[in-house]
Amino acid sequence: MQLRTLLPAALSVALLSGGTFAQAAENPYERGPAPTNSSIEASRGPFAVSETSVSSLVTGFGGGTIYYPTSTASGTFGAVAVSPGYTGTQSSISWLGPRLASQGFVVFTIDTNTIYDQPDSRASQLLAALDYLTQQSSVRSRIDTSRLGVMGHSMGGGGTLRAASQRPSLQAAIPLTGWHTTKNWSSVRVPTLVIGAESDSIAPVSSHSEPFYTSLPSTLDKAYLELNNASHFAPNTSNTTIAKYSISWLKRFIDNDTRYEQFLCPAPGRSTLIEEYRDTCPHS
Repeated sequence: MQLRTLLPAALSVALLSGGTFAQAAENPYERGPAPTNSSIEASRGPFAVSETSVSSLVTGFGGGTIYYPTSTASGTFGAVAVSPGYTGTQSSISWLGPRLASQGFVVFTIDTNTIYDQPDSRASQLLAALDYLTQQSSVRSRIDTSRLGVMGHSMGGGGTLRAASQRPSLQAAIPLTGWHTTKNWSSVRVPTLVIGAESDSIAPVSSHSEPFYTSLPSTLDKAYLELNNASHFAPNTSNTTIAKYSISWLKRFIDNDTRYEQFLCPAPGRSTLIEEYRDTCPHS
């Protein structure tokens, strides 16, 4: 009996015709069509999105909103929890919910226990939110629990770094104009994209994002993106540059999707949008 008769017909045809099925089988986490600049800069990706609210009465964090791909035809998805900054609520980072989810992620934008919570508290809440998302939420069956990440703005960005240091099993971390009194993050083992803003007067890049990035291990997959002429609050409104590189980072490291390396390496040059970009290039 020939081997191909043991294979499902579609797989057999794809393999014999040099189709993409075999390539997809090599990485079962790929979700969505091959990316282009247009697709990752678009306000919405290829997946239709639904959302559901989580009560503030949950334990460990302040509730929030879960955005998720409506169809389960592609299988399970990676998931990301996102924290707002000091005095902020989930509304300040809510634009990231549908934008990232439509690219093939489950995204949980959270409220914190109080709007004054410090970064390390926000770290604990991000991790509690991921645990809730994967163990108790109504969409838990849609999530691959081995493919999780964290993001956050300002003190939520500082919390993102702390969460990454506390849970090395995470696949990606993205602090957005992060703020933290700790400057050395050499203990982090999670691929990290640090996003700073050139004109940030609250968390100046010289004392926050730049030393955060520099302190991360040189052997780590890491990148530093500094937004040109942007303020501390750039992540609080829809921002195509933040979205483009966040999507690429999450896809590359949560989904192990090397199709997105083209947007990360070689590093993009300076432009009207980017003041500086540094990276170690993904270690394929």
